[in-house]
Amino acid sequence: MAERSVLLVLHDVAPHNWADYRPFVEAVDALGAVPVTWLVVPDFHHRDALSTQGDFRRLLDRRLERGDELALHGYFHSDDQPPPRTPKEWFMRRIYTHEGEFYQLPQAQALERIRAGIEVFRRNDWPLHGFVAPAWLMSQGTRDALRQLPLNYTSDPQHLYRLPDFSRIDAPGLVWSARSSWRRGLSKLVSDHREQHWQNAPVIRLGLHPVDMRHDFSRRYWIETLQRLLAAGRTPQTKVAWLAAHP
Repeated sequence: MAERSVLLVLHDVAPHNWADYRPFVEAVDALGAVPVTWLVVPDFHHRDALSTQGDFRRLLDRRLERGDELALHGYFHSDDQPPPRTPKEWFMRRIYTHEGEFYQLPQAQALERIRAGIEVFRRNDWPLHGFVAPAWLMSQGTRDALRQLPLNYTSDPQHLYRLPDFSRIDAPGLVWSARSSWRRGLSKLVSDHREQHWQNAPVIRLGLHPVDMRHDFSRRYWIETLQRLLAAGRTPQTKVAWLAAHP
């Protein structure tokens, strides 16, 4: 059987939610050499700028030294565009998520924000290969902007895309909606089914969010699932390492 991999990805990484992630990250570190991809938000909701948080930046420096990857995850991670005008917009921007920062952005504005994020990484001497839009939502303008930038990949819930041509690679992912007990219960049922269906897939992504860490049920699911996939022989990798191994 060809090598199979698991990619552990932490979404919405910002100074204010490190307290949520810390116990989980410590548990992962205790498993051994399991690299993590951190999706870093430069200024979460306009009130959590990395530039003001030296201790957290040094933490990310140390994670890079361990072999982890940092990827750019939007800039503000908040939808600050004009109010929705159609039923579809209302659903996507008020029911599905309030944080689709790049869902409506025109090309010029998307280019400006992503370049600002690239500059944050440059100032911190952090290598940057990937961009992931909050909630994986990208306007056509965002896609056009990404074609012009020195980035290697982006993603949606079930695929990775090589840039600049957006060539698609199947990369199925597990992700939870953990805001309420019924959502957590349904998420587990769906995830268990998908894990079985994807047991021979070349790669499975685990997409975690801070809210998952605030509930013992969901936090335990993620560590147990990671342990199970590692025990099944999957190799843990970052996104960029996996892509490099699959040209």
